[in-house]
Amino acid sequence: MIASIDNSLIDWSRAQFALTAIYHWLFVPLTLGLGIIQAIMETIYYKTGKEYWKTTARFWMKVFGINFAIGVATGLILEFEFGTNWSNYSWFVGDIFGAPLAIEGVVAFFMEATFIAVMFFGWNKVSKGFHLASTWLTIGGATLSALWILVANAWMQYPAGMHFNPDAVRNEMTDFFAVALSPVAINKFFHTVLSGWILGAVVVVGISSWYLLKKRETAFALRSIKVASVFGLAASLLTLWTGDGSAYQVAQKQPMKLAAMEGLYEGGNGVGLVGIGVLNPAKESYNDGVNPFLFKMDIPKMLSFFAERDLNGYVPGITNLIEGGYKTSSGATALSAREKIARGQTAITALAEYRTAKKNRDEDAAKAHLATLNDNFEYFGYGYIKDPGDLIPPVSLTFYAFRVMVILGGFFILLFIVVTVLSYKNKLEDKRWLQFVSLWSIPLVYIASQAGWVVAEVGRQPWVIQDILPVTAAVSRLNASSVQVTFFLFLILFTVLLVAELGIMVKTIKKGPQTAGE
Repeated sequence: MIASIDNSLIDWSRAQFALTAIYHWLFVPLTLGLGIIQAIMETIYYKTGKEYWKTTARFWMKVFGINFAIGVATGLILEFEFGTNWSNYSWFVGDIFGAPLAIEGVVAFFMEATFIAVMFFGWNKVSKGFHLASTWLTIGGATLSALWILVANAWMQYPAGMHFNPDAVRNEMTDFFAVALSPVAINKFFHTVLSGWILGAVVVVGISSWYLLKKRETAFALRSIKVASVFGLAASLLTLWTGDGSAYQVAQKQPMKLAAMEGLYEGGNGVGLVGIGVLNPAKESYNDGVNPFLFKMDIPKMLSFFAERDLNGYVPGITNLIEGGYKTSSGATALSAREKIARGQTAITALAEYRTAKKNRDEDAAKAHLATLNDNFEYFGYGYIKDPGDLIPPVSLTFYAFRVMVILGGFFILLFIVVTVLSYKNKLEDKRWLQFVSLWSIPLVYIASQAGWVVAEVGRQPWVIQDILPVTAAVSRLNASSVQVTFFLFLILFTVLLVAELGIMVKTIKKGPQTAGE
């Protein structure tokens, strides 16, 4: 059944989903970061009663609102695509994946929708305290939305709290808290939200620096920079902690992704972390004997430390993961990819034979086939894999995207430190070079944000659900031409929305904070 699927259908379905996700993620992190910053500014206004803090908060709230509206539109389209383009996936795990999304819609989104009108239009209609509470509740709702969406995504990276029902051919949730509170979900939530805070802080610092360059709204710009730079620095330092947690979780749950992130083909004990490296384009296969790097500089033993909390810990490379035979941290001998594929095919065959036996009312045979299925279900998804090499994600894209994210993350820490020190020493206004750097950091922070999602999603290919469902088995049975048409329609629609949003934001920024309440 899977062999009959047109590969172009899979490619175009992935491309369309990636397109929608990329555009959606242009708006979400700014919502998360700018929302907190504006709430902090309004809190300062509430405590001090100084009107210029109200003006400051209202300006950034207006920028937030422009971004928020289009983020909602792209997010709705993204959720619909699970049903249109990935219907097999939705059938197979909809009972589990749908639960956090339902909570997100019923609780978190409802919370946002309830209080956002008060936040925008209630300045002179409700008390200061109620308005401040509405602002924080709106931002809290947005953050809770991110939580449940990230719980759903984390479950795809590390499926837990479920049981496969062979009669319905569906995975069913058995432990909600195992899904919602898995270590992957918790770490992904904090790391992703903190990255949104960094993006929001960079955007505020960059736009405020534009005012300083134009010698306009100087007091407003300096106030905004002081809040955003401290906030961004705190978020950046916390991101170092969550990043370490992410590396450990990836190493334990998705070792192939970690190997791709490091361009690591031959693992070992005491493996170094690649600081700087250039991959060898001549490397075509995991077993071709070609050196994977043209050049690299390692930080000795650091990958082993991050992956195993042991400087001499064993970290498998791509070749090791494909060939198996090494000892895992639990002491077991790792299976080869071919052994996993064979066990996956056994599981798929056992499922078919179980269903046939049930149809024929042969309970003894059904029981035997069910036992075989349960024994091999851990490798169910491998049964759809045709070649062990298909288990290797795009190494170059994952490797370089990871380094873009990390290098830019280090740059933002440095930027926030310098901006914070100079702003609190009242020396920032004359540092035009730093104002230019801050302004041009806005596109850089978006690149870093997108690179993080490239690592997370491209690095787990070919899996939609790790080890259980590959993309080849998840896609809807559609004509590839239909997906192509909608791909370009969405491309045009999203580009028009983005251009419109940027135009409105630029117009708002040029008008300045004095018009924020108009």
